Amino acid sequence: MEEKEESVGLSGTCEEDGDDEFKWWEKENNDDSVKWVTLRHNGVMFPPEYEPLPSHVRLYYDGKAVELPPEAEEVAGFFAALLESDHAKNPVFQRNFFNDFLEVLKRYGGAKNGVEVSSFDKCDFSKMFEYLQLQREQRKQLSPQEKKQLKLEKDQLEEPFKYCYLDGRKEQVGNFRIEPPDLFRGRGAHPKTGKLKRRVYPEDVVLNMDKDAAIPDPPAGHKWGEIRHDNTVQWLCMWRENISNSFKYVRLAANSSQKGMSDFKKFEKARELKKYIDIIRSDYRRSLKSKVMLERQIAVATYLIDVFALRAGGEKSEDEADTVGCCSLRYEHVTLKPPFTVIFDFLGKDSIRYYQEVEVDKQVFKNLTIFKRPPKQPGHQLFDRLDPSILNKHLQNYMPGLTAKVFRTYNASKTMQDQLDLIPNEGSVTEKIVRYNAANRAVAILCNHQRTLGRGHAASMQKANEKLEEYQWQKIRYKKAILQLDESELKKNPKYFKEIKDLTKEEQMAIHKRVIEREREKYKRKFTRENEKRKFDKEELLTDSQLKSWLDDVDELEKQYAQELETDEIVLKPTLLNVEKLKAQVEKLEQRIATSSIQLKDKEDNSTVALSTSKISYIDPRLSVVFCKKYNVPLEKIFTKALREKFKWAIESADENWRF
Repeated sequence: MEEKEESVGLSGTCEEDGDDEFKWWEKENNDDSVKWVTLRHNGVMFPPEYEPLPSHVRLYYDGKAVELPPEAEEVAGFFAALLESDHAKNPVFQRNFFNDFLEVLKRYGGAKNGVEVSSFDKCDFSKMFEYLQLQREQRKQLSPQEKKQLKLEKDQLEEPFKYCYLDGRKEQVGNFRIEPPDLFRGRGAHPKTGKLKRRVYPEDVVLNMDKDAAIPDPPAGHKWGEIRHDNTVQWLCMWRENISNSFKYVRLAANSSQKGMSDFKKFEKARELKKYIDIIRSDYRRSLKSKVMLERQIAVATYLIDVFALRAGGEKSEDEADTVGCCSLRYEHVTLKPPFTVIFDFLGKDSIRYYQEVEVDKQVFKNLTIFKRPPKQPGHQLFDRLDPSILNKHLQNYMPGLTAKVFRTYNASKTMQDQLDLIPNEGSVTEKIVRYNAANRAVAILCNHQRTLGRGHAASMQKANEKLEEYQWQKIRYKKAILQLDESELKKNPKYFKEIKDLTKEEQMAIHKRVIEREREKYKRKFTRENEKRKFDKEELLTDSQLKSWLDDVDELEKQYAQELETDEIVLKPTLLNVEKLKAQVEKLEQRIATSSIQLKDKEDNSTVALSTSKISYIDPRLSVVFCKKYNVPLEKIFTKALREKFKWAIESADENWRF
């Protein structure tokens, strides 16, 4: 028997290199109060130090150049980079930025040339903006080879931080980079938008590793804030960020055994709720008429969380965005329309608006009316006797570990299971995926997972529609060519050729123009790209005559299309001068048109719904695996490579008969 190969780990001792995969989901579900026995890693990767701007690039104040200390210049540069964005036009963003900028400027001795900066309105960031834009454009213009070289260098710098050894197993680390300093944006109308996210130094960072692990060297001139040996937690490093004064953690990657176990337990906890859901529902419906006001409030809150998948919500401090959940709903967030209609309108997590007009149970409506009675008015809490901790404590009387969040996961996965049960096992893979996405969309809508239309959405849809038009045009060309070769085909199947007259000359001309312009651009890009590669490889460059030859071919194609438009006679390649071959091409195009049409509609239907959030966090991944196995849909059509790695446990543990 061959000896197992060993590799040297981070501590200099022998570690398993991970060739034999650790299938934790096949092990017994042991107590997990101890997360690891040995943990070794190389700490975190810090962003590069700030490089001052060239001496001719300055902030101007009231028309005068300001010579800033590097620390203040860096902060000014953060604002300059956003000068043409909506953030820079936001008064709150401006005020928060300027206050922090002045604080940094004062801390480092003020302007070197004595210019006193005191008014935001007198600051001119345009020169800095122009320089930063130029730098950005220059980076964009790098050749693919230069970009590849930069990526190789970046990968080499990151390599030591990408992996750790947990109980001797090589595991991938997730967010191993310390975030660089910048201006905080925040979501929605965040009161801290524009504030400075300060640079994090090794002195701010706590490392967590086993007692025998070699402590990684901090960057030169620095030392670590603290070294801990706490094996009851999963994080490797942590530090406190200054915006919300909360801790940031470096944890294992999504495809790690620890994260996989965490996901598995989360979904198993949601599945366990099946055993208790009927009694919970029976109890909260009975408590809707309780004589104790707290019990009524718990009942209504549980109803809303169960039926409408509301988040629990919690108290917010004044310097946090005004986002709410069920328990923190205020008077103004709920409008009642008799007999039983309720309008919810509030900002939920990440400042995403939750607006729903729904019908509720008669007794729920009655209780909401009671909860809104005078002296309550706008600003007052709807559930004035309830908070998430009270609600979760109540829920845990039914089932250990039951919280409002478990309800969201349960209802999301149950909805997905119910939707998938309705999908017939028929049609093409594309049609099945569209039905899967429709099921996913139902869950996303339930969970209020929205997204705004991207800037490129309209252009993307236009491009897709134009591609469809071109498929249709090409199909009609081939059908015309069939009749050129054999006129008798028309009598055999007149319906087949009916669409030949559908395209007007104007429509054909527009398509010709698009195709020709795209061909010209294609060859120009090819010429530039090829010469960049040759230059990088120190090979002889293509001459302008080569580009001219390519463009001459496009000119000939343009003339051909113009002739076809004039004579209605199609010019074909010699390989296509055959009726059966042309019919085969028509069939291929019809399949492409059908597939593209379905995908286009699916894209439009999902344009304002964030499917990935529910797919990753709320829908048990085993449901997606079951769908793929049962309906013969390739898993890569549903899960990206990263998700296939993250949910390997689900892929290997669920067969087509598994049910949530």
